[in-house]
Amino acid sequence: MTYPDGTSGWLILRHAEAKELLTHKSFSARQEGLVSPVPTELQYDGRPADPGAFAKTDDPSHSQYRKLVTGFFTVRRTRQLAPMIERIVHEQLDDLEKAGPGADLVDVFTESVPSRVMCEMIGIPESERKTLQRHVETLGRLSCSVPEALGAVSGMNGFLARFIPIRMDDPRDDLLGDLIRGGQLDEQELMGMAATLINGAFDTTGNMLAMGVFTLLEHPDQLAKLREDQELMGAAVEELLRFLTISHLGASRWALEDVEFAGQSIKKGEVVTVALPAVNRDPERYDNPDQLDIGRTDHGHLALGHGVHQCLGQHLARTILRVGYEALFDRFPTLRLAVPSDEVPMRDDFVHYGPRSLPVTWDD
Repeated sequence: MTYPDGTSGWLILRHAEAKELLTHKSFSARQEGLVSPVPTELQYDGRPADPGAFAKTDDPSHSQYRKLVTGFFTVRRTRQLAPMIERIVHEQLDDLEKAGPGADLVDVFTESVPSRVMCEMIGIPESERKTLQRHVETLGRLSCSVPEALGAVSGMNGFLARFIPIRMDDPRDDLLGDLIRGGQLDEQELMGMAATLINGAFDTTGNMLAMGVFTLLEHPDQLAKLREDQELMGAAVEELLRFLTISHLGASRWALEDVEFAGQSIKKGEVVTVALPAVNRDPERYDNPDQLDIGRTDHGHLALGHGVHQCLGQHLARTILRVGYEALFDRFPTLRLAVPSDEVPMRDDFVHYGPRSLPVTWDD
């Protein structure tokens, strides 16, 4: 395939080869060259990632940074966070009820829940949340101009440059406080770590929450099954993750050496991209892959990645989605779209796909 900048690379469409690539030692997650949706001025261009920003690094630095926060995102820790998540979900549903029929579910509910959860985990003041949300959205918009992107980076870094030193002087009982007390990270590394967590949490789960609601409303037979048996919610979350795969640009890896892979000769430095929506609907892996089936038991999707770079917050995201869907449809049993589905504006030009707004209504 050819990337937008003219660089030649490779595209993986099959599930088995995608899993193999994402664990292959001859491929790097560290971005090289110009193959990226990010404006040129913001790309790595071979430079190391910012200290603490482990998402685009390889071992050993990736593991060294990631293990410092892994304990905050285990299944056990996520269960402990469930009461906080439930409180935030119900507070936002209170706001939705106050807004009344015709409200934008994205603005009032789906965008706010995951960002509030992460802010409470890190200790970020609520007064800063919406500004940070705008910065994250700007950086996720593929059509943003270079000045807009640079402004968002500057805004995010400016906040962290003020926030982190204050918290280093007064560590609290939260994720950031534990990292500070651990004494293994300096100020720049703490900034990079916080930025990684903010960027990872603010955009993805909120879009998945909104897109899942939109999809269930458009598949009333599946929503009816879920209402009849909420024990299906866990399977429904997995099926929605597979069926939707909102990270529609895929996952890319760069060849560290000349390598034979899947019958092809890939040269050192060439990029291979996994088309995540395609592999999650691979007919060799799934029966009726283009059908939404919340009763599906054969999951194994790659919507949250695979291997050492699999989404750090996957258990947290699943919990937010489960609690969010359950509470929303319980609270508003007659929930439905307030506009025809083809009038719902979509985020076509964003790294993560979803509704730009989702007007909903219900019977009082």
